[in-house]
Amino acid sequence: MSTKLSFLSAVMLLCYFAQAQVSVIGELSHDREAKPGERYEGVIVIRNDTNEQQEAKVYQTDYMFYRDGTNNYADPGTLPRSNAMWVTFSPSYLTVPPQGTVTINYAVAVPASTDDRRLNGSYWSMLMVEGIPKGSAESALPRDPKKTQMGIRQTIRYGIQIATHIAQTGTKTVGFLDTKLVTKEDGKRFLQVDLENTGDLFMRPEVYVELFNEQGVSQGKFSGVRFRMYPGTSVRQMIDLSTVAAGTYKALVVVDAGGDDIYGAEYTLKF
Repeated sequence: MSTKLSFLSAVMLLCYFAQAQVSVIGELSHDREAKPGERYEGVIVIRNDTNEQQEAKVYQTDYMFYRDGTNNYADPGTLPRSNAMWVTFSPSYLTVPPQGTVTINYAVAVPASTDDRRLNGSYWSMLMVEGIPKGSAESALPRDPKKTQMGIRQTIRYGIQIATHIAQTGTKTVGFLDTKLVTKEDGKRFLQVDLENTGDLFMRPEVYVELFNEQGVSQGKFSGVRFRMYPGTSVRQMIDLSTVAAGTYKALVVVDAGGDDIYGAEYTLKF
């Protein structure tokens, strides 16, 4: 959108933006541990932050993400660890009153394990909540004849992750894909660490690097971000080392996924 701002300002009198002002109350990830054959339920609350009636639609996708920042919102039920076919929800169309809320109810029916398929680890998908612009072809609300219908409309969508973790199954393992020093244009220095969840169980690990000087004395711990990591997904940690003086260091990168699931890799850094 930013590349079109100058164009939009020139035609502001010819078109208008219709943005559905709805938001999701609460967390955008719903995690539940369950056994094969069990069923559980949940709710998602949608809020209208405006003084006008708003519309939204609800639909499913699968979801994967990778260290380069790309996301894969595949058709529901097409990825190997999708639970989209286990999920039912209602309603799929919302009319949210001014300054009001509406609830989406969902249920997850975990299938029983069979000889052909033994459920193990984590399965997930997304429920997408997308605002419907007023005056669009999808809108069921009356159009305002005083407003021009041509132009570019902006819509906002929220993705709620519905994750099912099969009780007492799965293992956590981490792959170190790539590690390197990166210096930004502003002079800030980062240790870039690319990690992959190579196991079959979801994790949200604590990641940090501890630096040791040439005398083996610790120079402190520098924390990363606790990203969500599903099996097969990868993330990029950018750990700020800008405050560290120039020199040669041993860097111990630690990925702590809880309990005994702690992983590490050692590198030599010089800057």
